[in-house]
Amino acid sequence: MTVAPGRTRIAVIGAGTIAQSVHLPGLQRLSALFDLRVVCDLSPSRTREVAGRLGPDVRATNDPDEVLAAEDVDAVLLATTGSHGPLAGAALRAGKHVLSEKPLCFTVREARELEAQAARSHRVLQVGYMKMYDPVVEEASKRLCELDQPRLVRVTVLHPADAPQVAHLRLVRHNDVDPELMARSRKQEEERTVEALGAVPAGLGRFYRQVLCGSVVHELSVLRALGTGLPRYFEDVTVWPWPGEKEPPCLLAVGPLGPAAQLVLSWNWLPDHPEYSEEVAIFARNGRLRVSMAPPYLLEARSSLRLERADSELRSDTTFYGGREGGFLRQLEDFAACTQSGTPPRSGAAGVAEDLACLQGVVAALGRRLDVTVGGEAGEQLVRGIDI
Repeated sequence: MTVAPGRTRIAVIGAGTIAQSVHLPGLQRLSALFDLRVVCDLSPSRTREVAGRLGPDVRATNDPDEVLAAEDVDAVLLATTGSHGPLAGAALRAGKHVLSEKPLCFTVREARELEAQAARSHRVLQVGYMKMYDPVVEEASKRLCELDQPRLVRVTVLHPADAPQVAHLRLVRHNDVDPELMARSRKQEEERTVEALGAVPAGLGRFYRQVLCGSVVHELSVLRALGTGLPRYFEDVTVWPWPGEKEPPCLLAVGPLGPAAQLVLSWNWLPDHPEYSEEVAIFARNGRLRVSMAPPYLLEARSSLRLERADSELRSDTTFYGGREGGFLRQLEDFAACTQSGTPPRSGAAGVAEDLACLQGVVAALGRRLDVTVGGEAGEQLVRGIDI
């Protein structure tokens, strides 16, 4: 996609791990497309230090409203923790284009409302599903047609704690955020969780917010990008151990993908594992396709694709590797192009609504296994069948 002359003037709201590790370096690398004007974070000390590293032309603030009112800001990149729905809506109403990290929101209603708000505002709302932009995922979606009648789609994630993944980056760790602001944000997220799931146990609510909406949602976006679609319901879901206060559980979910295939999704919390690992494998009558996703927090890590096929007596085995500009940079390039041209982004709020309905289906299936009553949007899906 060709970007029109001129750069998109952008502010980054949220200066934590993901912003420091990939978004701010990416914006600097793509300086021909972006003019970084502001860094905003609720931690005053972190804001000062991060902005100070970026040079005198980047100003610092702790007030998101100041960013939204700035006349020299065309777009905002939201990299705060938790749900980004309220801030994304405010930014769109203020006339800013929005690139929001996940989770965009926790309810299907919010996703649809944000989609409608972006249309009314004539602004771009792009969601940070960077894996959809990975060149290997794009190639895999084209190659999938070479397989005859897929039978099994298997997604396997090995997820370490964040600290060992980013230790080499020397991130700014100051955190002097006003506790009242954090408490207010948590209360709002809990209210949205009740809307999504009903009055489920607190551990199940955290599992939905942190594991499903915070990580597993990426796997769903990859499946949509590949073209497999998502399950309309789940036949079986298991978590172990039960969600606790400090560590998330592991997840195994099984559901049908169309009339002839099954999805087996395995998400595993391994805090001391050496490295993040994610594989999407599709097994068909005449071969298999396997995508190994690049680990996060690394701009230049490469994904790979292996395609194995049988054609009568001939066998083929081909491996593809992505370039050094992976999903994060391609995502930013697409955002710049969309803000300049008005073209809808590849990863929009409509896809988020689809993902959230699917994740609520995971919770509904888990509720049946644990004899927990699931209500809210997920409960409505149980009544009518998952139909978004």
